Amino acid sequence: MKTSLAFARIKDFGELVKFSHTVFLFPFALSAVVLAMGQATLTWAKGFWIVVALVAARSAAMVINRIADLRYDAQNPRTAARPMVSGRVSKPLAWAWLIAACAAFVLASAMLGPACLYLSPVALAWVLGYSFAKRFTFLCHIWLGLATALAPLGAWVAMTGALDWPIVLLALAVACWVGGFDIIYACQDIDFDRAHKLHSLPARLGLHGALWISRGLHLLAALGFWALGPLFGLGRIYLTGVALIALLLLVEHVLVAVKRANIPMAFFTVNGVVSIAYFLFLLIDRLASA
Repeated sequence: MKTSLAFARIKDFGELVKFSHTVFLFPFALSAVVLAMGQATLTWAKGFWIVVALVAARSAAMVINRIADLRYDAQNPRTAARPMVSGRVSKPLAWAWLIAACAAFVLASAMLGPACLYLSPVALAWVLGYSFAKRFTFLCHIWLGLATALAPLGAWVAMTGALDWPIVLLALAVACWVGGFDIIYACQDIDFDRAHKLHSLPARLGLHGALWISRGLHLLAALGFWALGPLFGLGRIYLTGVALIALLLLVEHVLVAVKRANIPMAFFTVNGVVSIAYFLFLLIDRLASA
């Protein structure tokens, strides 16, 4: 009985922080680590603390999002079954999880060196601030993209102790990619956002206009991934991966254009493949040229 209760609690917290969505984050952070290995050595300790920092920051971001949006989630049929809305996770427990995650992130940053420690409050403020962005700006999708882009930036700084402009290009490409698919995701809530005076590009521009912005961002993302190749001496294998990613992004937009009900599949499945494919092709290219 106690075991089943423990598993149920773990499942509830997994749903609360959407562990499955780490597929959008980790591959690009790992890609930055692989790229940085030309300049720095990856130790087991450094790898461990990078993972802790990523998990902690993402957990904190998801929990504050659920706390901040609780009253909206309770009114939205799409989100009414979420753990905090249904009472499976209490607000005090969520706050405790948030504080623990923030503390773990700062600790991991300290273990990764002075640069990471000094930048940790800025990174944490930006990541946590996203949850309130829809209250005042329709550019919340870009905010989320930049928050996700901190993963490869942070991994690079953890490895090298510095911030170099080529990795900024990867971060900007990631920001465009995430911003683009978050716009698609937000198309599910156009009517709800308008009724509750929440800001989003779909609520402001409508479905058609928002999807064109999403397409533009994904075009910029693909171009950014392509331009990164020469900067890091990546070859044909990497560029083949970029071509595959461009094709997947095209498929995503075709799916959404054909049927709005395809949004969940386009959001999670296609973009999950995009991030994993990017890392694998980059890694294979690096190994092949070693």
